[in-house]
Amino acid sequence: MAYSPSLSNRPPLFTLRTVTSASVSFPPSSLKISFTPYSCLRTRLRLPNSCSIPRLRVTCGAGIAEINETQFSETVLKADRPVLVEFIANWCGPCRLISPIMEWVAQEYGDRLTVVKIDHDANPKLIEEFKVYGLPTLILFKNGQEVPESRREGAITKMKLKEHLDALLKSISVT
Repeated sequence: MAYSPSLSNRPPLFTLRTVTSASVSFPPSSLKISFTPYSCLRTRLRLPNSCSIPRLRVTCGAGIAEINETQFSETVLKADRPVLVEFIANWCGPCRLISPIMEWVAQEYGDRLTVVKIDHDANPKLIEEFKVYGLPTLILFKNGQEVPESRREGAITKMKLKEHLDALLKSISVT
């Protein structure tokens, strides 16, 4: 007799439950989220004043400024100390991956250089001018010029970035 597996004899792969009512408190007490009323959207949707629509905002931490094309010349090219520029995009996985490392760099090297971020999608002129082909791209500028051999593309570990920055800062004699 040949073996023939039957679907009805197999155990289920998962159990499906239907919940008709549930009491869920959001956010959990361990999660801290701050909400800002988004009154403009409330007006557009014609919602009553008692209704509050939260707006979440993502900001750079650790003193990392996000600049645009109009601020680039003043912030980077005319800076009196080296500036590490990180070209990023919100949709870029490796950019999000190295974000904590860049915050560490801003804290650790804060006395020797400035760290700024530039959004790839919002600043096409800078992307074209500096030929940014991969994300994230890190470029060190000093005295309005790109430091030779400073460009790095893609994700990088904390230790590799530390070695890279230490060598660059030593080569441009920043103590």
